[in-house]
Amino acid sequence: MRPFSDYHMHTPLCGHAVGEPEEYVRQAIKVGLKEIGFSDHAPLLSYDDPSITMSRTQLPQYHKMIEDVRKKYPQIRILTGIEADFLPGYEKETKELLAGYPYDYVIGSVHFIKSWAFDNPDHREEWMKKDVNRVYRDYYEVLRQSAASGLFTVLAHVDLVKKFGNMPTEDFSAEVAKTAKVFKSAGVLIEINTSGLRKPVKEIFPSLANLKVYQKAGVPITFGSDAHDPQDVGRDFDKGAAWAKEAGYKEYVLLRNRKIDRSVKL
Repeated sequence: MRPFSDYHMHTPLCGHAVGEPEEYVRQAIKVGLKEIGFSDHAPLLSYDDPSITMSRTQLPQYHKMIEDVRKKYPQIRILTGIEADFLPGYEKETKELLAGYPYDYVIGSVHFIKSWAFDNPDHREEWMKKDVNRVYRDYYEVLRQSAASGLFTVLAHVDLVKKFGNMPTEDFSAEVAKTAKVFKSAGVLIEINTSGLRKPVKEIFPSLANLKVYQKAGVPITFGSDAHDPQDVGRDFDKGAAWAKEAGYKEYVLLRNRKIDRSVKL
């Protein structure tokens, strides 16, 4: 069965998405989704960059946008989420930021290794100067820290480091297994993020091999299109469901108040 919830979509407030929230809702209804959640990029705490996140002053506007479409479209359940970057050293500030509003879930993301935005096309050339194996080791270390922080409900695109197709030459299965163990212990979920099919790597996040490790460890899943354009809402969810089933998953979960609400069979 095709998943009917999409918990990862954005708004123009992040500076790199198009379309108004109402357009995302309409597309969700059109493709048969029963439940969606907006999870736009939370204000970046290390520095201001309106091209990648909303500002603190825009947070009230963000919540009003969601409330407005929730009232206008009662036929579909609309949750309030947010995607926050995990920045080592900013855990206290992140916790305070997330405590400002009642979220149904908080998606945690790792987009930075130290100050390098490794998945940002504007900084892609930095890969040429890096030891790819070192980048992967650093990425998984920060990913584990993000899970252990207790700040997040769901962790997004948990092998985002592969986005541009830069692949390690070493075997990272032990790193993934170690990461899965931390995820399970921390009680975080991961998402099947279909946006990878629209990136240079042309593969769902996470990879099938990695997803099998998370399944074996007992880490629950949600689904997200990571839509930055209304036309991408719920996109490739049939492929995402097949990916999850092949990895051994039999169900995905729905969320509420930063906790699992219930499970749904795939």
